Amino acid sequence: MAQAAGLERALAGMLAFLRRRITGDYEVDELGFDADLTEHVVAPLLRPVYRNYFRVETRGLENVPDTGGALVVANHSGTLPIDALMTAVALLDHHPAHRYLRMLAADLVFSLPFIAPIARKTGNTLACQADAERLLGKGELVGVWPEGFKGVGKPFSERYKLQRFGRGGFVSAALRTGVPIIPCTIVGAEEIYPMLGNAKAVARLLGLPYFPLTPTFPWLGLLGMVPLPSKWLIEFGEPVPTAPFTPAAAEDPMLVFELTDRIRETIQHTLYGLLMQRRSVFF
Repeated sequence: MAQAAGLERALAGMLAFLRRRITGDYEVDELGFDADLTEHVVAPLLRPVYRNYFRVETRGLENVPDTGGALVVANHSGTLPIDALMTAVALLDHHPAHRYLRMLAADLVFSLPFIAPIARKTGNTLACQADAERLLGKGELVGVWPEGFKGVGKPFSERYKLQRFGRGGFVSAALRTGVPIIPCTIVGAEEIYPMLGNAKAVARLLGLPYFPLTPTFPWLGLLGMVPLPSKWLIEFGEPVPTAPFTPAAAEDPMLVFELTDRIRETIQHTLYGLLMQRRSVFF
């Protein structure tokens, strides 16, 4: 009975979505974000992965404000940026205000066929200060992964060891807009595609930052792209306020460096703590 009711609700929701698409009764913002598509098509595809495959446990959601701009800063890993998608699902489904996470993505994302338009429609934008400040100034919740490709593409032997956080551009954006910075720590993504090697020649040929060699890829073909079902923990830490500073503080390199280093150390310390709490990689 419950299954039939759930199926009926899902069908009604899909019909309502199709009606909105046909009539044009939906909005897309100036950066291409389509909230209707994100919530009713993309999120339902990701939820079973979040809930049943990675069995994500989320902590500290009370540290993410219900309204207004804030910058979520997280560690990055996993060969493919699935950690960003799972963080977005956590905030959309489990935060009391069901907030959308507007993610700052690398240039490469917007040069890939099929991926680029989907990325735009689901709220991603270029990882540049101009776009970050525009979104934060509008009161959006913005996500950044400062390790970039060095984090997501690091070898398995360096798992859970944070890479450099760049020059602190994300801190400058937060200082200019006066929004809090929320450290976010993700455990579990390191094990989904254990990267044992990097075929650099193939990566250069394809124009990619790396070409991963894992226990299953490329040896098993497309089957090798199925991630391992590790157990995930995502923890949102206490916000680091920037309101006490003036926007001019963004031009102080020592302050930017100090805040960047503090946030990096907070995430690294939390990583060690969560790893000690985890019973095993897969349970």
